Amino acid sequence: MSIEIKEVKTKKELRKFVKFNIELYKDNPYHVPNLIDEEMMTLSKDKNPAFENCEAIYFLAYKNEKIAGRIAGILVHESNRIWKQKYARFGFVDFIDDDEVVNALFDAVIKWAKKNGMNALHGPLGFTDLDHEGMLIEGFDQPGTMATIYNYPYYPKQMERMGFEKDQDWYEHKIYIPDAIPEKHQRIGEIVKQKYGLKVIKFKKRKEIWPYAYKIFDTLNAAFTPLYAFSPLTPKQIDYYVKMYIPMLQLNMITIIVRESDDVVAGFGISLPSMSHAMQKAKGSLLPFGFTYLLKALYSKPKIIDLYLIGVLPEYKNKGVNALLFNDLIPEYVRMGVKYAESNPELVTNYAVQAQWDYFKTEHHKTRRAFIKQF
Repeated sequence: MSIEIKEVKTKKELRKFVKFNIELYKDNPYHVPNLIDEEMMTLSKDKNPAFENCEAIYFLAYKNEKIAGRIAGILVHESNRIWKQKYARFGFVDFIDDDEVVNALFDAVIKWAKKNGMNALHGPLGFTDLDHEGMLIEGFDQPGTMATIYNYPYYPKQMERMGFEKDQDWYEHKIYIPDAIPEKHQRIGEIVKQKYGLKVIKFKKRKEIWPYAYKIFDTLNAAFTPLYAFSPLTPKQIDYYVKMYIPMLQLNMITIIVRESDDVVAGFGISLPSMSHAMQKAKGSLLPFGFTYLLKALYSKPKIIDLYLIGVLPEYKNKGVNALLFNDLIPEYVRMGVKYAESNPELVTNYAVQAQWDYFKTEHHKTRRAFIKQF
């Protein structure tokens, strides 16, 4: 049976593209669906400021007149300039376990990439480092998180069948919350605070965050710049993310470390109650009850939290600033009765991040991969 590939051109087709993921995983207990409207915004060229610096194309695969797969091709020009590459990305990829469907989807993106002068395809990656990235290769029996991709075990097998190879891996850990701050952490935190003139900032009212919101993203840009495929967020992108995420954060789960001399954000830690179960119940929609499920999860006392974003300025790397963050957050987690935290993806080659869990009981329970194919 022949496979038909159609380029997504209309809003109606884009909604089908987004909803295919939810339909493919509707009976899977580990998959966490994205909110349809939020993903529509991410993929819409007139709404996502990433398109100042990016190009994208979306394809749907049809088999027997039924959608059988989807894929996005993405060019991030700034990333290619920084890393001196001519790479196209693939992302937002889902498919049934069918060789013809998979071949047709990737052939369409590779043809498009070649037409644009690229010499390799890698992914899954998004427009920015804050989009979902990395295909799950281990941990298929573990619930996903709001910040990650879940995929069936046949996905990486299909990638290898097509000749894609490992480009980069991420680990995910469960970090079990101790009953108290580890003694060494406490000692390091106090030394670091005094030595570098740092202080911990907490917020009691949401309006207090705004003077630091853009500073946090400046620190994120500086901290993430050396990391795989990263390109700094532009002012418009920062504005987009600030307005999207700041209103939903729980104040007690935000810790900011600033330099007292100039109020620069030296480090930050942002965590959220696990939204996985609520997102599963919402099934991609805020209506009629999705909004209620999400609000309840957001303001509950969670057993699981997601470590959503952690960043430290390069000049403070490996100098104990992370100890300050966790010295503040651990008592809060204990008060709420949190059992463990999900680290979310951490690059295997980011040794400083991996080392921060040395003083905790951890469990490496998921691995994900970016694949690459040269042409």
